[in-house]
Amino acid sequence: MGSDPKFVTLISEPRSDYTLLDSGDGRKFERYGDKTFIRPEPQAMWEPAGTDWDADAEFVPASDADGGGRWYQNRPVPSEGWPLSWNDEVSFTASCTPFRHLGFFPDMDPVWRWMRGKLEGVEDPQAMNLFGYTGVGTLALSSAGASMVHVDASKKSVTQARENAKLSGMEDRPIRWIVEDAAKFTAREVRRERRYDGILMDPPKYGRGPDGERWQLEDDLAPLIADASKLLDDKSRFLFLTVYAVRMSALALGGLLESHFAGKGGQIEIGELAVREEARGKLLPTAIFARWSKD
Repeated sequence: MGSDPKFVTLISEPRSDYTLLDSGDGRKFERYGDKTFIRPEPQAMWEPAGTDWDADAEFVPASDADGGGRWYQNRPVPSEGWPLSWNDEVSFTASCTPFRHLGFFPDMDPVWRWMRGKLEGVEDPQAMNLFGYTGVGTLALSSAGASMVHVDASKKSVTQARENAKLSGMEDRPIRWIVEDAAKFTAREVRRERRYDGILMDPPKYGRGPDGERWQLEDDLAPLIADASKLLDDKSRFLFLTVYAVRMSALALGGLLESHFAGKGGQIEIGELAVREEARGKLLPTAIFARWSKD
């Protein structure tokens, strides 16, 4: 390390569980399984390929720009959600959440595949998913043989993740389900002198822990990365960090990782996650990332 980090674009291609059908004019038209949706997308600044977007439901943001909004259904969408699967291995429930997403992040597909590849050949790999949400990433790694620690501050999200494990027939897999503040848990793992072969983290911009702990990305990410680096040794394979919807540069994330991984060898890469639009092949950016890895 020490040279400029390599810039990489990780692209989510159209597939059975998710396809970006079209995008433009600040919106995106998507298919989740057999259902279609329209959602706001500020980065879709171009004109859409077509205008006949016949969706089952659309999320319309609140006019006061407070980040809220509501779903409007053109055809009934089950309030309890509907089943989807990833890679014919992980089953889960998608649903129209109040936060405008649908219970999982399909642009993470190339990330899950990359992490699985990094753990190939590792005997009894140990991995951790911080801010694990509904557990699709946890199950993607577990299905490839990793013993997992899944951490999220939301009891509701962890409950849903465990339900997804049951849907996948993976309820007996070695997965520790932890409802706790991610920073607190990671610091305690450091004191316990634990180690991992890989760590995935997808922190929000703002958040609260189960005991009211405050999380703000700009203030709390650096100490979390510092602790996470102590859980990875010379035999570890990766740390993958994604950041959504913030005014932050991938170069800044790469510099942060470099400051804590300089003595571990390996390489640091930075870049963007993107989804390929089916209509024209156009790439819609969704998040920035930085990753450290060793072969």
